[in-house]
Amino acid sequence: MPPLTPSRPIEQPDSQANDSDSDVDLDLEELDPTGSSHVQATRLLGHTPSPEHRGPRIALRNIRMGGLRRTGNRSRGYGELGRNRDGNGDAVSLLEDDAQDQRYSDGSHRAGDDAPLLDEYAPRTQRRSFASDGLQSLAQIRSSFRLPSFMTSTSVNQQDADGRIDNKEDDASTSRIIAVGSSQSTRYPPNLVSNAKYTAFTFLPITLYNEFSFFFNMYFLLVALSQAIPALRIGYLSTYIAPLAFVLVITMGKEAYDDVERRRRDNEANSEEYVVLQFDEPGQQSMLSSPPKNLKMSSPKALRQSLAQRDRLSDIQEEEEQTEGRGRGYPSSYIREINKKSRDLKVGDVVKLSKGQRVPADVVILKCSTPEGAQGQIHASENRGSGELSATPLEDVSDQSESLSRKGKTPESSSSQTTGGKSSGETFIRTDQLDGETDWKLRLASALTQTLPQEEFVRIRVTGGKPDKKVNEFAGKIELMLTKQDTLNSHSDGVSLDGRAQSAPLSIDNTAWANTIIASQATTMAVIVYTGPQTRSALSTSLSRSKTGLLEYEINSLTKILCALTLALSIVLVALEGFGNTDGNIWYVKIMRFLVLFSTIVPISLRVNLDLGKSVYSWFIQRDPGIPGAVVRTSTIPEDLGRIEYLLSDKTGTLTQNEMEMRKIHVGTVSYANEAMDEVVAYVRHGFCGMPSEKALVTPSSSYNTTAGITATRTRREIGSRVRDVVLALALCHNVTPTVEEEDGQTLISYQASSPDEIAIVRWTESVGLRLAYRDRREMVLESTETGKTVVRVRILNIFPFTSDGKRMGIIVLFHEQLESSPKQEKSEIWFYQKGADTVMGSIVAANDWLDEETANMAREGLRTLVVGRKRLSYGQFQGFSTGYHEASLAISGRDAGMQRVIAEFLEHDLELLGVTGVEDKLQRDVKPSLELLRNAGIKIWMLTGDKVETARCVAVSSKLVARGQYIYTVAKLKHKDNAQDHLDFLRSKTDSCLLIDGESLMLYLTHFAVEFISVAVRLPTVVACRCSPTQKADIAKLIKEFTKKRVCCIGDGGNDVSMIQAADVGVGIVGKEGRQASLAADFSIEQFCHLTKLLVWHGRNSYKRSAKLAQFVIHRGLIIAVCQTMYSIAIKFEPEGLYKDWLLVGYATVYTAAPVLSLVLDKDVDENVANLYPELYKELTSGRSLSYRTFFVWVFVSIYQGGMIQGLSQILTEVDGSKMVAVSYTVLVLNELLMVAIEITTWHPVMIMCIIGTFLVYIGSMPFLGRYFDLDFLLSWGFLWRVLAIGSISLIPPYAGKLIRRTMKPPSYRKVQGI
Repeated sequence: MPPLTPSRPIEQPDSQANDSDSDVDLDLEELDPTGSSHVQATRLLGHTPSPEHRGPRIALRNIRMGGLRRTGNRSRGYGELGRNRDGNGDAVSLLEDDAQDQRYSDGSHRAGDDAPLLDEYAPRTQRRSFASDGLQSLAQIRSSFRLPSFMTSTSVNQQDADGRIDNKEDDASTSRIIAVGSSQSTRYPPNLVSNAKYTAFTFLPITLYNEFSFFFNMYFLLVALSQAIPALRIGYLSTYIAPLAFVLVITMGKEAYDDVERRRRDNEANSEEYVVLQFDEPGQQSMLSSPPKNLKMSSPKALRQSLAQRDRLSDIQEEEEQTEGRGRGYPSSYIREINKKSRDLKVGDVVKLSKGQRVPADVVILKCSTPEGAQGQIHASENRGSGELSATPLEDVSDQSESLSRKGKTPESSSSQTTGGKSSGETFIRTDQLDGETDWKLRLASALTQTLPQEEFVRIRVTGGKPDKKVNEFAGKIELMLTKQDTLNSHSDGVSLDGRAQSAPLSIDNTAWANTIIASQATTMAVIVYTGPQTRSALSTSLSRSKTGLLEYEINSLTKILCALTLALSIVLVALEGFGNTDGNIWYVKIMRFLVLFSTIVPISLRVNLDLGKSVYSWFIQRDPGIPGAVVRTSTIPEDLGRIEYLLSDKTGTLTQNEMEMRKIHVGTVSYANEAMDEVVAYVRHGFCGMPSEKALVTPSSSYNTTAGITATRTRREIGSRVRDVVLALALCHNVTPTVEEEDGQTLISYQASSPDEIAIVRWTESVGLRLAYRDRREMVLESTETGKTVVRVRILNIFPFTSDGKRMGIIVLFHEQLESSPKQEKSEIWFYQKGADTVMGSIVAANDWLDEETANMAREGLRTLVVGRKRLSYGQFQGFSTGYHEASLAISGRDAGMQRVIAEFLEHDLELLGVTGVEDKLQRDVKPSLELLRNAGIKIWMLTGDKVETARCVAVSSKLVARGQYIYTVAKLKHKDNAQDHLDFLRSKTDSCLLIDGESLMLYLTHFAVEFISVAVRLPTVVACRCSPTQKADIAKLIKEFTKKRVCCIGDGGNDVSMIQAADVGVGIVGKEGRQASLAADFSIEQFCHLTKLLVWHGRNSYKRSAKLAQFVIHRGLIIAVCQTMYSIAIKFEPEGLYKDWLLVGYATVYTAAPVLSLVLDKDVDENVANLYPELYKELTSGRSLSYRTFFVWVFVSIYQGGMIQGLSQILTEVDGSKMVAVSYTVLVLNELLMVAIEITTWHPVMIMCIIGTFLVYIGSMPFLGRYFDLDFLLSWGFLWRVLAIGSISLIPPYAGKLIRRTMKPPSYRKVQGI
């Protein structure tokens, strides 16, 4: 092993030491392929000019020509470089060999001298230690340099083998490779947003099919078609076609209007213009404008021929730079900004997004540039340190980002920044239209592309998985290739043989999905990965199923009975005649004609009336001042609101406000809450003030002034230190970002985070004296609220965000000790902080005897608990962790599990337990009386939450979901089937208890004992399910529906409740803190949980009762005219001739009876106060007695009696067949319907009076125009009047008397409570 060459001092970029290019003079032994190792790499690095000049990758020339790469030396020629080199012959030979190869390890499995020197992301073998600290830090740098492949033959082979293993794991059928800025070899769908249901070709077939799938419409279609047959024709064809056409036109017109509106909204989104970067070839650009310099583009062959005449090394260097487009030659491309409509965007396009813009497709973020001053509020211009740490390994593990010390960048390095701004690498997005969460999400550009000039984007290749609907998951890889052509080569894996060179992992943090909104000031460059129907938004949006109310099914079954009655009646009439044939009429033709005549028994107006009624109910709900903000999104099921028997509710944001407030903190020996928080303020004031110097900062090891000014005992000093530590931990361990906005000239600071718990904790730390003043993805600054001075400043090295599976979040930070200087690499304090649920943190923190007890106490108080811990890491421990973590982060398959294993191995054990926090989630307004009222109404309430068992139990008790004294039976952590049945047996014997079950146990039951479990659970008054996933919530709703056949209502406020809401018979969404996704997906949207009681008990009751009465009346209206027709047919010797023809038939169903019958939708049997006072009235509705077979047949008998009396007496008192009989019977028929409506009304409304009187006057006024059907002279006689009155009285008095007798003998419940 050759001796190490002495390290040279790092000079300033423009210093005289660099003019001689002395940094190029390297021992050729360093290039010896047999003796090279990573130690030799450190010798190379010892001559590196300055870490600030490193790019995303640096090849051999970057090390040899560091001085030339600087701005001050750009004018020097390459010819000067090769002079005065030692071992010139060996160098030439070596370079000749490499020039002949001209191979690159960029994924095309080529190797050569253009390969980068060091693998930025590959794990490193153990390095030798140097005597000097500075030299050692340079020796251990990993993030910027790579070894050429010819220097590490042994390791290359090993890594190549590893690469083959990786290729086997990466299934090509499940991933896509995208060349940025280029045309893709694979064809992807266009970026079209389409929510339309129909096209011009499919509209008629689909709508007609949907319409005629209803029994009503198909029946009347057949009747109308029968009129095309002369033998079956009765009256005008329009008599039968017009009503059907009217219904179809109304329904199809509504569908067409809705679809046109959807297309209009789609077209607005598809026509939205975006700025797209157009990458032109350098040659194309030169034809448009002269290049910046007169350059000679030489082929590799020409260069090799010129080696004898020019300095060989300088030519190779120039060739490299020209080939890669990064030297004094052309860049890889030239950029033009063009505007494209959203529909024209394609996979691979680079879009430029700014604040407020909708993201048009699923993108991977390449670069973020923040305008100067956008973040500059507090510490953006503060001293970032001398940059002495910028070459340490701490940099490359900080989210794989660029140097955290952004001071002292050379003009070259800053040339890649967007003009007029600084390259921050971070942006915020709003995802409320995607996942329902209103909080901003931080998104990061990949470190590989953040510092890359935009012209070099064409050398980027992105690998992503197949389109997926998981909006919170993404695993991919981004690679920097040597040339644009390499990005198009699907067999190319990287720029070195190890398969990982110049590549970086991509996660959800590097993406922005379609329909999210850019929320921050940053200009974001992003490449489109998924378009149109393959976006997360499109895949996760399931078309909501068309919901049909229970009343519709009941009416459908009744109409089938009516149809059978029609057929039976027709056959009976023909049979009574003896199936004889008359002139031109065969017996089966007679049956068909009778079917046409009796078609009014199945009233086509029924659907029209019911649909109009539903619209009225929806209007009442949306205009009710008692439930402001209510929106009806599905107008087909308001009657189901009155039939609910099971209510499935979310907890957070539904029963609770989702407004968090820090209420309690426990530090092991003492607990602080309410007024005792003043003591915490005192501890914080003395713990973070009074530093030895103005520039000194607080670190966890700071021992001064913990309890200064307090006459403190030892115990009190210990408590003060504990309080300071836990407050500091809470102020640092979070994902909260302070944002500054100006409104009306005032500067407002607000906090943004994905969890309201974290915002509550950060607000609490501010209230006790420690404010989060500044935060980006690299560092955090904390200020004292008392003095306004910076007291803590940390560099963020790693963040481990909260996940529903992990139930914890952590952060690794490095503390600054002085305000104006960066921390020393070896001496700085590195700490790992973590907070999470007690269920997972209990095994992570060190052994203690108080954690379980205190978390249980807080949970009983209804507080959401978080356990906080910390661990100090040595420099070596952190290095070991970062290396392993980085390796795991590069894996495409099994990435998350691998990363978690590394975290568990290095960090998550033996944490120092600092304390437990208790955050209160306040109950919604009037939740207690609302739940009690619903329970009294006979509704079984289930609470499904993702929260822990103890918190759910506490909320269930405090909200009165569980009655006082009610036994709560808990089933938790059930992992085996053995004793699962025992729990069910107990519950069968105690059906008045409340079941409290966790998600793990619930999954076991749903998997193995679904029917047994649901059969027991539905008998219980209350069930509380904790730790439920959105899928489990939906499964429970479906199970209850299928098992009980009862109506199920689900209510929630977040994106995680959407699946449950859509699975329910009635879905109710609350517009809450978690966004509008639940309310948009729901059938009914409200603003408060307490509004649900009025929605169900009042509007649900009215909707069901009114529709039931309306449906029965419309059926009665059709039946009575059919009975009249039957009587007439019998009188004329069973001939199928029409009694009322043409206008009389149409007018009876429309002008003369429609308005009074429809006015029944304004009826109400009780007022609102009585409905709320006696919720037990609601329980009767669930039995469906208002519209049952019993009530149906009662109306059938009434119709038969009235129709028989009207037609029979008319024929007896006038004539069997003639205009006088028609005038009397038709007039009595119309008046009978008007008076029957009046008899059925419970509570009069002015509109009802107007409809009845107005319709009567319209009929009287139209009689002179009915001379075609009536004997007008007879209408003016007393004989007509007394006949009408007599027949009408006989028809009406008995049914009305029967109703009065029944009401007296067996009054309905609402009459009892009204005292009538």
